Amino acid sequence: MQTSSMQASVFGVLRTTFANEGVRGLYRGVSAPLTAVTPVFALSFWGYDMGKRVVRRADTSSRSDGGGYDFTIPQLVVAGGLSAIPTTFAMSPSERIKCLLQVQAGDVEKGLKPKYNGMMDCATKVYQEGGIRSLYRGTLLTLLRDVPGSMAWFGTYEVVKKELMRMQGIDPATGTLSPLAVLAAGGFAGMACWSIAIPPDVLKSRYQTAPEGRYGGLLDVYRHLIKEEGFGALFKGMRPAMIRAFPANAACFLGMEVAREGLSFMD
Repeated sequence: MQTSSMQASVFGVLRTTFANEGVRGLYRGVSAPLTAVTPVFALSFWGYDMGKRVVRRADTSSRSDGGGYDFTIPQLVVAGGLSAIPTTFAMSPSERIKCLLQVQAGDVEKGLKPKYNGMMDCATKVYQEGGIRSLYRGTLLTLLRDVPGSMAWFGTYEVVKKELMRMQGIDPATGTLSPLAVLAAGGFAGMACWSIAIPPDVLKSRYQTAPEGRYGGLLDVYRHLIKEEGFGALFKGMRPAMIRAFPANAACFLGMEVAREGLSFMD
């Protein structure tokens, strides 16, 4: 039953979208996040390094293993949460634009006239209507999604990576994981992140795409959603998010590790 339900919801939508709009339909609304993805991930990993510096300075005890500071998993989880702060402010405008374009695509299918002609037109009109504040609408909700999500993201990656090193007899201080192991750790990290981030992401998307004045804030969005659609609505999109999470985040962490090795080689 679960498999057939999944096919009816996720794969059924994929088939319908592909049949009606082709490959292009599968990527609608992607231009906004794609524009920001490189600097956002760069900011995320930079923020993680800065977060580790913060927790290290806050630790009054000595945790040196002779070759460097020995971070605990809770410290790395906190550092991951701190990494979300710079990325949120970089990503909020593109998140709002992405949500507006995706909702508009659904309206167009119903025969309504589109309001925006692409990403730049959407950004321009949103700014004209409400200024910079309108572009950053939903930033708090984005932060409420990304802080716990980033804690799970980086925390799970570090836990899985250390466990894989232990299983393979690799010294964390001197050894490195194989690309396949890095892919596994990154994939599980992505799934852990989205398993936590989906509910606040649903609330964020509802708030960012709602007409001005419809909601009075986070709690108002939550009350309306639960009253009208029930608690299950908080987890809408969980299945496609999980399907996408493993390969996307596996590739992301592999790219990060390769870049880190390359930069270390150049030093």
